[in-house]
Amino acid sequence: MNAIPVTNVQSAKFMEQLRAEAAIEPTPVHTGEVKKETQIIAIYGKGGIGKSFTLANLSYMMAQQGKKVLLIGCDPKSDTTSLLFGGRACPTIIETSSKKKLAGEAVSIGDVCFKRDGVYAMELGGPEVGRGCGGRGIIHGFELLEKLGFHEWGFDYVLLDFLGDVVCGGFGLPIARDMCQKVIVVASNDLQSLYVANNVCSAVEYFRKLGGNVGVAGMVINRDDGTGEAMNFAEAVGIPVLSVIPADDDIRRKSASYEIIGRPESVWGPMFAQLAENVGNSTPMRPKPMTQDELLGLFSASAVGRDVVLEPATQFDMCGKTDTSKPTLEVVYDEV
Repeated sequence: MNAIPVTNVQSAKFMEQLRAEAAIEPTPVHTGEVKKETQIIAIYGKGGIGKSFTLANLSYMMAQQGKKVLLIGCDPKSDTTSLLFGGRACPTIIETSSKKKLAGEAVSIGDVCFKRDGVYAMELGGPEVGRGCGGRGIIHGFELLEKLGFHEWGFDYVLLDFLGDVVCGGFGLPIARDMCQKVIVVASNDLQSLYVANNVCSAVEYFRKLGGNVGVAGMVINRDDGTGEAMNFAEAVGIPVLSVIPADDDIRRKSASYEIIGRPESVWGPMFAQLAENVGNSTPMRPKPMTQDELLGLFSASAVGRDVVLEPATQFDMCGKTDTSKPTLEVVYDEV
């Protein structure tokens, strides 16, 4: 195929367009008074460790203290707001977006954001099982939030509830893209939750080395039984403990019945009031992630199986009782 020749007239017009674009003055930097500075905080933790419980009560207490709070569930289970709304399911952004798109309608704030006693909350949601990537769903959800004006909303705090077990794609979005100022991890005195917490610290440190600005502001120890592994972990990686929530039957029962305990008049009110203050004043820090052996060293050998010896398997083991070794098909040439 012959190329279409560019005439001198076309070249001149193109150069004229470039000069016109270059002559346009950029939008001046905003120099007016800053009306509100929003703290965007991503909370990570192992599934089932109590992130949603912690966040529901924390956000409720912050609202009672006069703060304007937005709670965003970024877990495909969509259970972040269930405690806040007394067990009621909140329509998710992804589900609502799909329905609105089929109907040819636009999504509005009232379709996806709901409030209770001063706390604003929404769920990003996720795809049905086997029908898509949860991480991609998170990315799609935030793209829609930006279209709805996410960066123009005037909140004191935006709390993001992220699943820490999955470290791919959208689940690492706040850390990888500097979408938040700081990260808080929720863990307990068990190896799996501390493994997830250590992974999050590793991700933060990795992106800091690439020029990122997100730091870990601290840890909330939930269901504390007094054994001290989580406390020792926080000290080892260099992050403060913001609150220690005990393994108490009263908390367990009330949480199971979708009751908010982070109320000023509650017996647990002072604990969440202190947590709210600590979260607000916490400083993002660069953690020092532990190696796998260092992490295992927080526990007794009997608890984590460090006395186990890895014995290599053989081909005989894999094929059963009968050895199926066969002669090689390699052609061997006689030496000349």
